[in-house]
Amino acid sequence: MPSRRYLQLDVFADRPGAGNPLGVVVDAEGLDSTAMQAIANWTNLSETIFLLPPDADADYRVRIFTPRQELPFAGHPSVGAAWAVLDQGLATARGGALVQQCGAGLLPVRIVAQGTRTVPCVRAPRAVQVAAREGLASRLDAVLQALGAPAAAHALLDNGPRWWCVDLGSSAAVRALAPPLAQIASLCLASDAVGLAICGRSDAPDHALAVRAFCPADGIPEDPVTGSANAAIAAWLHRDRAEDGRVVRYIASQGRELGRDGRVAVEIDAQGEVWIGGAVQAVIRGTFDW
Repeated sequence: MPSRRYLQLDVFADRPGAGNPLGVVVDAEGLDSTAMQAIANWTNLSETIFLLPPDADADYRVRIFTPRQELPFAGHPSVGAAWAVLDQGLATARGGALVQQCGAGLLPVRIVAQGTRTVPCVRAPRAVQVAAREGLASRLDAVLQALGAPAAAHALLDNGPRWWCVDLGSSAAVRALAPPLAQIASLCLASDAVGLAICGRSDAPDHALAVRAFCPADGIPEDPVTGSANAAIAAWLHRDRAEDGRVVRYIASQGRELGRDGRVAVEIDAQGEVWIGGAVQAVIRGTFDW
């Protein structure tokens, strides 16, 4: 039984104990899908990733698992994967850039130096708004009624995983809500969505948007900080932005309600592509036997 390098990282974190934990199996060759899913279930983190040799045109390959399923793309695993391959010497950032291979395809990564920190920024797959299937209206209405916002703007977005996105208008409404987890799980299972992401604008000096994300169908009542959800929200909120070369940048706050208080740097570039990034902290370095 080979020993494999293992990291546990906090992603979108300015310190250990903040952001979103991520399990990283560095030497994942020889593990099949069944073993990867079993390991992700065992770590019981929102996501565990497995680093593998890439095909042509990529610097590394990553597979991403929740405790229940494999995802083609996820934000904090992609940011963490880029940080981990540099930390472990699996890739070199040429010109401050990497290319990640994942289930969603080849994704460019920028590597930004902030003092002594290496901060990866990943271009998310372009989000597509999905028409909800017939029969979902009652489930969606139940969620919105339980949130106390039956008329809230909402959409189903697909950027690898599918996210229901709901805009409650204000950060105060986002932070005060009590999530209806049973109704959210029912809605997500019926619509092949990974979770429900809720946002509201903030006047705080250090962030422009408050976000919370709930994935009870995957055994994650509330995810601490969620890159793919933030990318879907950014694409949705700025869907009417003219292709005029204007770049939008802001900071999203997520995880405060769980004591994790993460920060996601979001950019919508001149082509309308969404980039997400943030600081990474290594909390555990060791070996993994399976």
